[in-house]
Amino acid sequence: MQEIVEIGTGTSLAVETAGAGETLLLIQGMSGHGGMWGPALVDELARDFEVVTYDHRGIGESARADDPFSIAGLAADADGLLAALGRETAHVMGISMGGMVAQELVLRCPERIRTVTFGCTSPGGPGAFDAPGPGRVVEAISTRDPELATRVGFEVNVSAEFAARPGELDRFRATSLARRVPFPVVRQQSIACLEHDATDRLGDLRVPVAVVHGEEDQMILATEGERLAALVPGAELHLWPGVGHLFWWERPTETAAVVRELAARA
Repeated sequence: MQEIVEIGTGTSLAVETAGAGETLLLIQGMSGHGGMWGPALVDELARDFEVVTYDHRGIGESARADDPFSIAGLAADADGLLAALGRETAHVMGISMGGMVAQELVLRCPERIRTVTFGCTSPGGPGAFDAPGPGRVVEAISTRDPELATRVGFEVNVSAEFAARPGELDRFRATSLARRVPFPVVRQQSIACLEHDATDRLGDLRVPVAVVHGEEDQMILATEGERLAALVPGAELHLWPGVGHLFWWERPTETAAVVRELAARA
C-alpha cells in the first residue's frame, strides 16, 4: 500500500514497502516510477529484505517538481526518505538515473549505506551518454504518435529476444502508463543526468559494490558499466549477454541473487 512521506528536503514522496528484514532502497531511473520494478523482482527480494520503493519528486503521487533539480538533489531526497522512515542504514540498488542517484547517495552518507548495486548506469562525464537508444526515443516522441513512441521505448530498453516475447510490449505499456510521469519532469531529469559526473570521487567508496549491465543495453552502453566498476575499489562486475537496459525485467531472479549475495558481504 502506498503512503505519502514528508521528507526533510521540503517535499513529499509516494512510498511502498514489502517484506521484512534489513532495509533495501530501490531507486528508479529517468521517467520510471516505483511500479516499474515489477512484482517478480520485488516479491523475490521481499523474501530477504524490507523493500522500499518510491516515486521521484514530480512523479506519480509524489509532490510536484516545479523547480530545477540535480542528481545530488535527488540523492538528498533518498537520504531524507531513509531518515523520515527511521532507517539508520540500508542496502541500495539504483538503475540508470537511479544508479547515478545511488552514487551521490553513498558518497553523501557512506556510513548509512551497507551495500550498493549500480545497474545499467554510468559514472557520468564526457561521452557517457553516446548510446543510440535515447535518440531513437526522442525521434519517436517527436512524431506525436503515442503507439510508436511506446513501441520504440520498449524496443530500446530490452533485448531483441525479450522484445519478441508475446505480451511483453503490452505489459510494458500498462506498467509505464500506470502513474503520472510529466514530460517537464523527465526533461529536467535528463538535464540532471547530463550534468552528473562522479568519476573523480568514486575511488573513495569503501562499501561493497556490484555493477550489473546488460550487454545489449541501447540506453547506456555496457562499456559505461565496465568503466564504473573499474573506478570503484573492489567492485564486482556482472555483464549479462543477451540482456538489455531493463535487466531486472529480463532476469528478476538473477538480479535478486546479486543483491542478496552482495548483502551477505556487509
